[in-house]
Amino acid sequence: MQFNKFILGFLIVICHVGIISSQIQHIEPLNWWVGMKNPNLQLLINGNGISKLTPKINYPGVVIKKITKGDSENYIFLDLTIAKTTKAGKFKIDFFEKSKKVFAQDYELLNRKLESKNFKGFNSKDAIYLITPDRFSNGDPTNDVVSGMREQKVDRKNEGGRHGGDIRGIINHLDYISDMGFTAIWPTPVLENDMNDYSYHGYAITNHYKVDPRMGLMSDYKELSEKAKTKGIKLIYDGVINHTGSYYWWMNDLPFKDWINFPDSIQITSHRRTVNQDLYASKIDKEKMTKGWFVSSMPDMNGENPFLANYLIQNTIWWIESLQLGGIRQDTYCYSDKDFSKKWSCSVMDEYPNFSIVGEEWSYNPLITSYWQRDKVNRDSYKSCLTTTMDFPLQLALVTALKEKEGTSVEKGFTRIYESIANDFVYAHPNDIMIFGDNHDMDRIYTQLNKDEKLTKIAIAFILTTRGIPQIYYGTEILADNTPYLNNHGFIRSDFSGGWDNDTINAFTGKGLSADQLSMQKYVKFLLNYRKTNNVLTNGKLLHFYPIDDVYVYFRYLENKMVMVALNRNESSKTLDMSRFAEIIKQSKIAKDIFDNKEYLLSNGLTINGKSATIFEIK
Repeated sequence: MQFNKFILGFLIVICHVGIISSQIQHIEPLNWWVGMKNPNLQLLINGNGISKLTPKINYPGVVIKKITKGDSENYIFLDLTIAKTTKAGKFKIDFFEKSKKVFAQDYELLNRKLESKNFKGFNSKDAIYLITPDRFSNGDPTNDVVSGMREQKVDRKNEGGRHGGDIRGIINHLDYISDMGFTAIWPTPVLENDMNDYSYHGYAITNHYKVDPRMGLMSDYKELSEKAKTKGIKLIYDGVINHTGSYYWWMNDLPFKDWINFPDSIQITSHRRTVNQDLYASKIDKEKMTKGWFVSSMPDMNGENPFLANYLIQNTIWWIESLQLGGIRQDTYCYSDKDFSKKWSCSVMDEYPNFSIVGEEWSYNPLITSYWQRDKVNRDSYKSCLTTTMDFPLQLALVTALKEKEGTSVEKGFTRIYESIANDFVYAHPNDIMIFGDNHDMDRIYTQLNKDEKLTKIAIAFILTTRGIPQIYYGTEILADNTPYLNNHGFIRSDFSGGWDNDTINAFTGKGLSADQLSMQKYVKFLLNYRKTNNVLTNGKLLHFYPIDDVYVYFRYLENKMVMVALNRNESSKTLDMSRFAEIIKQSKIAKDIFDNKEYLLSNGLTINGKSATIFEIK
């Protein structure tokens, strides 16, 4: 009888251990590293009734500083310190109920591959290729549909659905990207987006620590980073710290009641981004902007909750270390609470002082965009740590200038670009601004310019020769076009020809491309590679002259090098009087056209063809 009681008690204990341990659903970050500059680590532990237990750790150098229970009994937050002398290895987190050990959970500390100072970000030497992975290339058709996920269909005819592109597709075409002359790639997010529909874009994340299986595996993501490095290409991670997808695993059981803004009554953001700087903005307008949901399927995370703030900061650092990243592009940067976004950006840059972060602030006012760049002296003393912002003001000026009719007012045309560049005095680091003609959220540049190939070439030439860090959207090099579906994101993010086995046109090889497409591809490739091998375009100073007769001239120069760029918007050719540029060309006598290698005497003036960008090396 006593024996049976002993067996019964033993089985009850075993079952108790099994039930609780099997309910440990999440420990995040998934792992960490020894030797980090910041010795602190906060673990989110999610499990059935986990707050009723007490965790203990017995591992040299690892100390539990604090244990915090969530509002939900299924969460605890474990604050650890990791001493500099701590060795990499696995250890147990033991969970006790009173004095009785209930179960143990493994956790691992890894050795770092690089020290913080050796993580190099992107800069003006780079040219970035922006890719929407689902629409670029389907390298692994076996992962197109994954059992158990909400969206179970691949349909290339559905502009809002999944088309099957993946990480393997990017890996397979790294040679193309490298040969074109790009030195960095920015794929839109590839993390799990387990939504019912319209999640191919990647911005409705449902697990910050999991690659979407339809995009591939974590091993594929690491392989992409490693193989890109061997080809001189940096991998830029597209982060989202403002919102998630509505099917995120924590949505039905939030760690804290204020983990998400407006959890009980969805309110959409006002998108009034100026409240971040407005001296007169009301409290309600500020809250509606930063706390409102981006859309009804994207809950707004509350960065004012310190545990969520730590969660997102650590997640970013985890991806930097795991993938050995070359930079981060942060989506909707200005939509988060700005004190949180400051803490996030400064925490990352403190850990990685040579890293790069570009934040999205879709404003056409440089006073607004410049506010977020590090070292900017703002009236309210606010200091972000973004290394760069996206130059939406210049993008608008570029497109507007090129679309205006020939012979318009002197205050229009290229004067718009000239004055936009002249606004650089409001930026702390103007050479670090990201410049572009289009991206995944706006009409294709070729579409915006009314399908005018010559004007598109002028735009590309400007982007690749002026100050800043150029970004080109995939397909721009083959005149990708979303006419007549203006402002339709599904068509803006159209499939790249040749990325699927049954494609009859293959842009990677040139098969089936039109003469105009081949010409543009050759043009972009030439300029990218010319830029990559000429530090005068990547690090040179800029001197520009106000446009006369719709011709805009500027110079990039170093002590012993000089390049002159002349943009002519007129249908007819124009001859330049070189005496106007005497302060920069000085005693120089010869200009060599980089496109045809012909040399011209400066004393005879330089003739610029109609609707063209001409680039000269001044000797």
